[in-house]
Amino acid sequence: MSAVIPDPSPAQDDPVVRLITVSASYGAGGSVVAPALAERLGLPFLQRVTTSEGHPAEPGPCDERLTEEEIKATPVHRLLASFTQAMPAGPTVSPPSTHHQDRHHRAHGEAGIQRLLAGGGGVILGRAAAVVLGKDRGFHVRLDGPPERRIAQGAEVEGISEEEARARLRAADKARTAYVRRLYRRDPADAALYHLVIDSTAMPLGTVIDLVVAAARAHAAPVLESSDNR
Repeated sequence: MSAVIPDPSPAQDDPVVRLITVSASYGAGGSVVAPALAERLGLPFLQRVTTSEGHPAEPGPCDERLTEEEIKATPVHRLLASFTQAMPAGPTVSPPSTHHQDRHHRAHGEAGIQRLLAGGGGVILGRAAAVVLGKDRGFHVRLDGPPERRIAQGAEVEGISEEEARARLRAADKARTAYVRRLYRRDPADAALYHLVIDSTAMPLGTVIDLVVAAARAHAAPVLESSDNR
């Protein structure tokens, strides 16, 4: 298994590809694939929510991580919370302070997406971007794979031991899932959210990048063809 990415082809990729979102579980290579896609296509790159990008007076940081309440919750409480979060949106029973924080976190994460859209597009990693944009805007990709292979790939990409990678997988997968469920009541692993789902542990990440570029171009092509034939 190799995380080495070959040099991009000197040929220019089709400029019709303007917006790609990448959702990735830990060790699936999202932190490698997404910025490489942006570089390949000559597009801006928007990373995961990692720090407050707003005014210093605003609440922050609002990482894609567990809240203090989620960390403290017992397994039973987390199970009940997951059932509640999976339910359709409706009257809520969360404390007002939690509502305020969630609204801020959503606005914070979505502000970067909107800035990217205003600039003409880009590649977005995380931020529940596929949920925010919907399938009619952009090309949405999910990277995943068997846990043991993601652990091995995560260790290689980050230059850490597999034991450390195993701990990071547990924490990161839980946090990223909680982020999307808490703010959007959706499961980020739901294949219906994406145009393309890849086991990115089953092939070199350079091949994954090639596949995403080819699929994104093919996804856009029918739209152009149908317009030309009218």
